[in-house]
Amino acid sequence: MREFSDDERRRRLLVRHRLTAATRAATPEEATEAVGVLHSTEPATVYLSVRVRAPHLGVDDVDRALHRDRTLVKQLAMRRTLFVFPRALLPAAWGSAAARVAATERAGLVKGVESSGLATDGAAWVEERRAEIVAAVAATPSGLTAVEVREAVPGAAVQVSVPGGVVPAHTRLLTHLGLTADLVRGENTQHWRLSRPRWAPMESWLGAEPVATTSAQGYAELVRTWLERFAPGTEEDLVWWLGATKGAVRAALTEVGAVAVQLEDGGPAWVLPGDEETHEDPGPEPHVALLPVLDPTVMGWRGRDWYLEPALAARLFDRNGNAGTTAWVDGRAVGCWVQGADGVVHVAVEPSAEVSPAARAALQHEAEQLGEWLDGERVGTVYPSPAMKDAREQLGEAQVTRG
Repeated sequence: MREFSDDERRRRLLVRHRLTAATRAATPEEATEAVGVLHSTEPATVYLSVRVRAPHLGVDDVDRALHRDRTLVKQLAMRRTLFVFPRALLPAAWGSAAARVAATERAGLVKGVESSGLATDGAAWVEERRAEIVAAVAATPSGLTAVEVREAVPGAAVQVSVPGGVVPAHTRLLTHLGLTADLVRGENTQHWRLSRPRWAPMESWLGAEPVATTSAQGYAELVRTWLERFAPGTEEDLVWWLGATKGAVRAALTEVGAVAVQLEDGGPAWVLPGDEETHEDPGPEPHVALLPVLDPTVMGWRGRDWYLEPALAARLFDRNGNAGTTAWVDGRAVGCWVQGADGVVHVAVEPSAEVSPAARAALQHEAEQLGEWLDGERVGTVYPSPAMKDAREQLGEAQVTRG
């Protein structure tokens, strides 16, 4: 059985995720496809994830792909997380991961409507409000923001009790309509660091609306996409990344003909047929990168010991498992980066990380390049890691919060 060392996995990561000078992407689409999908929980992450893989591109290039060409589309899917998908991958998500989350979301809404006393038939109430919102959005060529939906559909402008608390019903209904591909988060009405989209009908946003796959087909396509970029990976990695069941993952692995391989620690893992013989060469070291909060490269696996020392996991992730900013050297996460009050980017390498003088100099150069790209814009986050908080404290400044 083919064995993959940790070092080989790191080399594959560098090349496939376009984190070397020789593998940079030419377009936002290429940068996104390098990691399958981009995390979009924080709006700035999309732009910074593209920037690290295509440093010559700017905000307008990403906006072009998202809002004008619409080759990249925001979609809530795996683990109830908002991602940016390449347009061609949307049908797979709609039929599998998004459908799974939509079913859970709908059940919670129906129960909440009834427990809140809004209606005795929660299912009928949800369907009526969904139809009203779709009609209101479709009647406005430019689409509607969530605030405008609330005003246009007074029947949905009520509070509903759902798991986690009491929330405005119209926002949860919009979330569900996005999961079911009836509506899409369209043009952003705010700065690129913030998010207040106009919701639009999916069919009008994409033109000829693609058709959702079956659940099995969708999971197979998502697993194939992940294996092309993140393999070798374990069943546990895939279950976590997809937010799916073991049964769904195992069926998908069988469907794509995944080949069993062995990791350095002796554990089993999977690659696509033929990929077990691939050997990547990232070229001369050091290779450095400064990744944003929740970048797919740091969030792509459940098992992270091969690129992240166990002692650093608690430093670079918050208690809920959200990754803060990360600094990388040769396929290893070694620290974080933060901005000062003047917008200057500072890299904080963790004391336990072994980083050569050449790599430190390369990280400093990358920080200067990122600072120039940001041009004084300060990017905040609601997911600061302990390492980020300490770095900010050392700068003598309070943590910048989003917005």
